[in-house]
Amino acid sequence: MKPLLMSIVTGVILTAGMTAAQAADVEAGQAKYMACQGCHGPQGQGQAMFPPVAGKDAEYLADVMKKYRAGEQVGPNSMMMMPHMVNLSDEDIANLAAYMASL
Repeated sequence: MKPLLMSIVTGVILTAGMTAAQAADVEAGQAKYMACQGCHGPQGQGQAMFPPVAGKDAEYLADVMKKYRAGEQVGPNSMMMMPHMVNLSDEDIANLAAYMASL
């Protein structure tokens, strides 16, 4: 019984560690967002033809950014967004999405 309990405890600890490592860093996202604010506004409110991003669901935002990074057509501004996403890592995208969702 002891080995089973140790396996369960180890699994829980490892899973908790992975979840913490995957948690998005809002401050890092804020730093990355500096490149976005020229179009989406300093508070993510959007402007002119650029949509608002403030307060949108982080999962939705991350999904859209990953699609842009993959070169997928998402909407009418896809061609403008793709070059901005191409060099972002999954972590960068998660951080950006968390920041924009927090606005």
